[in-house]
Amino acid sequence: MREYNSGSTVQDFGSLPTETPVPVDGASRLLRLSDLAQELGAEPVAEEARELAARVSEGRFYVACVGQFKRGKSTLLNALVGHAVVPTGFVPVTAVPTVIRFGEELQARVRMRDGAWRDIAMSDLKEYVTEELNPENKKGVDGAEVFVPSPLLSSGMCFVDTPGLGSIFTGNTATTQAFIPHIGAALVVVGADPPIAGEELALVESIGTQVQDLILIVNKADRTSDPERAAAVKFTRAILEKRLHRPMGEVFEVSASERMEKRGPLRDWEKLLASLHRLVEDSGRNLVRTACDRGLQRLSEQLLAIIGEDRDALQRPIEESERRIELMKETIGEAERSMRELDYLFMAEQHRISDLFGDRRKQFFGSAWCESEAEFGDALLSVRLVFGPNYRRRVMHLAQEISRRKVMPWLKPEQEEGERQYSAAALRFVEMGNGFLTKLADAGLSELTRMPHALDPEKGFRVRSRFTFLDFIEIAQPASPLRWLADIFLPLVGARKVITNEAKEFLQHLLEINTARVQNDVLNRIQDSRARLQAEIRKLLHEVSRIAEQALDRARKVKEEGTPAVQSAVERLNRLERDVSALV
Repeated sequence: MREYNSGSTVQDFGSLPTETPVPVDGASRLLRLSDLAQELGAEPVAEEARELAARVSEGRFYVACVGQFKRGKSTLLNALVGHAVVPTGFVPVTAVPTVIRFGEELQARVRMRDGAWRDIAMSDLKEYVTEELNPENKKGVDGAEVFVPSPLLSSGMCFVDTPGLGSIFTGNTATTQAFIPHIGAALVVVGADPPIAGEELALVESIGTQVQDLILIVNKADRTSDPERAAAVKFTRAILEKRLHRPMGEVFEVSASERMEKRGPLRDWEKLLASLHRLVEDSGRNLVRTACDRGLQRLSEQLLAIIGEDRDALQRPIEESERRIELMKETIGEAERSMRELDYLFMAEQHRISDLFGDRRKQFFGSAWCESEAEFGDALLSVRLVFGPNYRRRVMHLAQEISRRKVMPWLKPEQEEGERQYSAAALRFVEMGNGFLTKLADAGLSELTRMPHALDPEKGFRVRSRFTFLDFIEIAQPASPLRWLADIFLPLVGARKVITNEAKEFLQHLLEINTARVQNDVLNRIQDSRARLQAEIRKLLHEVSRIAEQALDRARKVKEEGTPAVQSAVERLNRLERDVSALV
C-alpha cells in the first residue's frame, strides 16, 4: 500500500548526491534511501520512501479505523471531523482505504494505480471508494485522500477509513491487512451484537503487536440496551487484554449517527475526543518517529534483497540463473497444485471435526439442560416474591449463574480437544509450507533467506490457534418500557409464571449459544489459518521468483558489455549495500 502525500513537500528537500554522509534526520534518511532505490532501479521502493519522507517532515501519522463490516466506521470518522466527508450507507461502504487529513478547505482526490493523483469533487468520492459503485476496485484506485478543515486533525493526525472485515469481497479484508505496517495508532470499532468476531480479533491482535495506542469504541450505543453494552464491553475488554497481554484502558460507548444528527445523549463522546487530543499531545511525535523507523527498516530490507540477488546474478553463469528460475517456477507450480489438492482434504477434515464437536455438544447439552432445568426449578423456591421488574432481574440472574456453572467446567476439556483437533488438521498444511521452503533452501536458493521475514526463527511457518470460546457470553434481557409495565401487573393477576417461563427460555438460550461457539470457533480457526498460510506461501514464492527474474534480466544486459562492466556493476552494488545498511 502506498503512502499518500501531495508530492510538493518532497521536492523541497532536493536530491541528495550519492556520496552524501548518512543523514541524521528521519525524513532526510528516507530521501537518501529513495535516491539509492532509484539508482538501483527500484522505483516502487523509491516512491514509497519519498512519500513517507513527506509525511514524516509534516509530522503526520495515521490512526486507522478498523473493525468488522457494518460497525459504522465511516459514520464515526465523519462525526469526529465534523463533516460528512466519507460516504456512508453503501453495502459494503469502503472499497479502498481513504485518508482523512487536515486542509484549509474541503477537497478530495484519488490516486490511480499508475501513481497519478486525480482531483475530484467531494460528491464524487463515493464513485471511487465504495464497493457498490467501484465493485472489487475495478477502477484501479490505489487510495483516496480527503482534506478537511477539522481542528482535531490540525496537529498532524490523519484518520484512515479502512475496508471492513467480514465483507463478501475478500479483497477488502486483504487491503486492510496490507495497510497495517503504515498504522501509528488505531480506533477499534466493535458492537454489542455480536461483541467481537474472530476475524476482527485476529486483525486487532496483528495491529496490537505493532502499535501501542489502541482506542476501543463500542459504536451504535443507541441500538442496544445498557446491560447488552455492559456485557459486550466486559467480554471485548477481557478477550483483548488476554490476547495482547496488556490493559486496554477505557472503552468508549458512543453513537456516531446521533452525533452526526446532533441528537441524543453525548454518552462517552467528549471523553473520546479528549482521548484523541491526548494522543496527539502525548504520542504524536513518537508515532511519527516510529513510522519513520519502521519504514526505513522495511524498505531497506527490500532493497538489500534486490541488491543481493542482482549481485549473485552477475557473478554466476546466466545458464545457472536460468535453471534456478525454472526450479522456482516448478516449485511454485507444485505448490499451487498441492494447495488445491489439500483443499479437498481439508474440507473433508472440517466436516469430520464439525460432526465430532456437534456430537459432543449434543451429548453435553442433553444432560446439562435436564440438570439445569431441575436446578432452576429448585432454586426458584428460594427467590423472594418481590416487585415485578425486580423479580425478573433476580430470576434472569439465576439463569445466568446456573448456565455459567454448567458450561464453564465443560469448556476446559473442549478447549483441549479443540486444540488437539486443530493442531492435527493444520499440521499437514504447515508441513507442506515448510517443505516448499526447505526445497528451495536445499537447492541453494539464497533469495529465500534474503526475503524480509520469510522465515520465522524456527525456519518455517507456524500457525497458532486463536480460540475465543473460553469466555462466557451473557446476553442480558432488554427491559423495554412495555415489559417493565407488564412485569408490574403480572404478579397482581397471578401470572408470575410468565416471567419464570421466559427466564427458563433464557437459561436454555445461554446453554445453546455458549456450547455452539466451541464447534464454530474450532472450524473458523482452521479455515482462517489455512487461508492465511496459503496467502503467505504464495506471496513469498512469487516475490522470490519476481526478484530473481528481474535480476537475471539486468545481469544479461551488463554481461553483454563484458567483464569490466560486470566488475563495475558488482562494485556499485557493494557500495549501495553499504549505503543502505548505514541508513538503518
